[in-house]
Amino acid sequence: MANVSSSNGLEKRPKLRFPGFDEPWNESKLSACFAKNIKKNTDGRISNVICNSAKMGLIPQRDYFDKDIANSDNTSGYYIIEHNDFVYNPRKSSDAPYGPISRYAYPDAGIVSPLYLCFRAKGDVDTNFFEWYFRSSAWHRYIYMTGDSGARHDRVSIKDDDFFSMPIRFPSSIEQKKIASFLNAIERRISSQQLLVDNLKKYKRGLQNRFFFKRSHLSPKASEIDSHDVEPLGSVVHINPKTGSLPEAFIYIDLECVESGVLNSKKLISRNSAPSRAQRLLEEGDLLYQMVRPYQKNNYYFQKGFEYPTVASTGYAQIRCSEMDTQFIYEQLSSDYFAREAMLRSTGTGYPAINADDLAEIPIWVPPLNQQEKIGAALSFLGEKIEVHQKLLSALCSVKSSLLQQLFI
Repeated sequence: MANVSSSNGLEKRPKLRFPGFDEPWNESKLSACFAKNIKKNTDGRISNVICNSAKMGLIPQRDYFDKDIANSDNTSGYYIIEHNDFVYNPRKSSDAPYGPISRYAYPDAGIVSPLYLCFRAKGDVDTNFFEWYFRSSAWHRYIYMTGDSGARHDRVSIKDDDFFSMPIRFPSSIEQKKIASFLNAIERRISSQQLLVDNLKKYKRGLQNRFFFKRSHLSPKASEIDSHDVEPLGSVVHINPKTGSLPEAFIYIDLECVESGVLNSKKLISRNSAPSRAQRLLEEGDLLYQMVRPYQKNNYYFQKGFEYPTVASTGYAQIRCSEMDTQFIYEQLSSDYFAREAMLRSTGTGYPAINADDLAEIPIWVPPLNQQEKIGAALSFLGEKIEVHQKLLSALCSVKSSLLQQLFI
């Protein structure tokens, strides 16, 4: 592929094209290629309610919500959609700032809320191409200029006539097929990468459960293990050890900075502007356990220091391992078992939290040190593999996002 032009929305050629294509794209109105679908489920014959999700597209309501939301006795006003129909949901979100337009891929007919706008291709229109066209932002400017937020700030308000007057640009049918085929291949690659990441996470989670849940919850009378293998957390690690006063300048880690063991943001501040909760002065090898909403398992292994001393919010418990393998303890703190035990001891509803004393009482599995090291290393290796494949997944998604910006006008 080669760069052809710098499109600003008024160009007749996209920024990126396949070799051999140079002719200007055609321009038309949406109404020339699509017609509004107004067929309603008046007899209530169809019960397959479909919702339009910005991330997942058109899917059965029961799959999205894990249950039926619409009242099956009151769907006579719902629109009937069939294979390759398009549906516009005017509800805005971070993933779809002007609402998603999705193509219906299922063979069996479905019904959608009358709040949606449904339309169907006329004649020989490549719906695969237009599925990708509507997943791009090529049409957003028109909605921005023509629609308005109305009484609800979370929903685009646009008249049907204005919507179908939307200008659309498209190439020859051959180039349409090439673009759709190429993006479909990218999408399949992303799906396979996502499946790999999900399976690796599931495998690691299963190992964590195997190692920790099946041992730590056993009573001392259980014959599978020696009762000395289970100890309260506070008896084998130091929780919130005493530290010195704040340095003149330091890196501050807040509750929102850590996710799945990765420090994704940090802020350099001085003692004079120190937040009131900055009281955990960290040393290399310390663990941070998030005490608010422990079910999120947003814990962190502070393995490498920064240029400045590092201080953490008191929303974390600072855990220092002197005679235990730190990676082993980190993996156990990040397990489903430990999250469940922490939640059982937490108080509060919207923001459940566990205090340090209750945290210290949670029983953990304490095998010999050499066994801890082996288990910690194995789970750490899996974590590193997950991180590598997660980065590749993110890179593939970025490539797709960039292509959607450059392949359409």
